Amino acid sequence: MRVAVAGLAAAALVSAVLVVDSHRIDSAPRGGDPKCSDVVDRLPEKAGDRSRDWALGDGVASWGDRSLVLRCGVAELQPNVNLCVTADGVDWVLDEDRLKADGVSVLTTYGRSPAVEVTYDGPRQDVGGILVELNGSVEPIPQQRKCVGVGDIL
Repeated sequence: MRVAVAGLAAAALVSAVLVVDSHRIDSAPRGGDPKCSDVVDRLPEKAGDRSRDWALGDGVASWGDRSLVLRCGVAELQPNVNLCVTADGVDWVLDEDRLKADGVSVLTTYGRSPAVEVTYDGPRQDVGGILVELNGSVEPIPQQRKCVGVGDIL
């Protein structure tokens, strides 16, 4: 009888560890920054048509079974030539290599510290609307630099 009870307890523990681990998202290096906690606290329950998931990790959130993942505290971008879009006052830089390689949209805020990264594996036409929905959470991080285009420097 003790063996059966011990076996059931071990199975329950393994099950609990697997469930918790399936909700873990790798935190960014600065995910524990208080500004990242503020970002996560302000995030909406829905992004696009996706409901927010239960996610474990500092400065992280996800929606739609991880089809949309936000990580705050990623490395700040240096000036680069990748596409930059401004959505309601927040500059986001698209990782064009990742988009070409596997079709996933990875966008990182530009000019804000800590930086916020959004990874979206879904229809590209949804990205703009999703960024606008997330901006209210990101916007309070002060913007120190802005994206510039060719017209801004000539």
